[in-house]
Amino acid sequence: MSRSKSSNRWLQEHFDDPYVKRAQQAGYRSRACFKLLELNEKHRLFKSGMTVVDLGAAPGGWSQVAAQLVGATGRVIATDILPMEPLAGVEFIEGDFTEQPAFDAILSSLVAGRASLVISDMAPNISGVMATDQARSTYLVELALDLARQILQPGASFVAKAFQGEGFESLIADCSKQFSTVQTRKPKASRPRSREVYLVASGFNGANQHSEGA
Repeated sequence: MSRSKSSNRWLQEHFDDPYVKRAQQAGYRSRACFKLLELNEKHRLFKSGMTVVDLGAAPGGWSQVAAQLVGATGRVIATDILPMEPLAGVEFIEGDFTEQPAFDAILSSLVAGRASLVISDMAPNISGVMATDQARSTYLVELALDLARQILQPGASFVAKAFQGEGFESLIADCSKQFSTVQTRKPKASRPRSREVYLVASGFNGANQHSEGA
């Protein structure tokens, strides 16, 4: 079966991509690692000893970076519906964090049920229908934000991938209700033609509501 032009273009971009090559050389699991490293450089998201929850973590690139940045005294709790190869310094929970078993497992892994940072590089399976893909992407951010509100400690931060389009401004407005600062960033490692950006929300000031579940 011959590949489509778009498939061939993606493969060519992938193999020519300097971030793919750098990730391979550095032993990172994905090129996405450089997005998080750049976000951290600008916003100082990570500190030694902090507790981080990584949503939709597989294959583990962001968890890998997070574990390095929080150090041996920190903790990284990663979760995904897909399996993930083990990573040093990362506790992995396989399951859907919006369902009670995985949510409870995350809570039981947190000290006093609180995290210092929630990160999400989740993206939907692309259908090719822009309106559908945009809606799915927005929904994933909403789910991640909902969990973050329930487990973050005061002053904590939230980072999530989003796509510019319908519903994007509403996401920013929603974040602004409980975070003192909300910014959007497009890291250099994001492909130029991609509509992806990252919401970086800091200064969590909302009430946690564990009793409501995920």
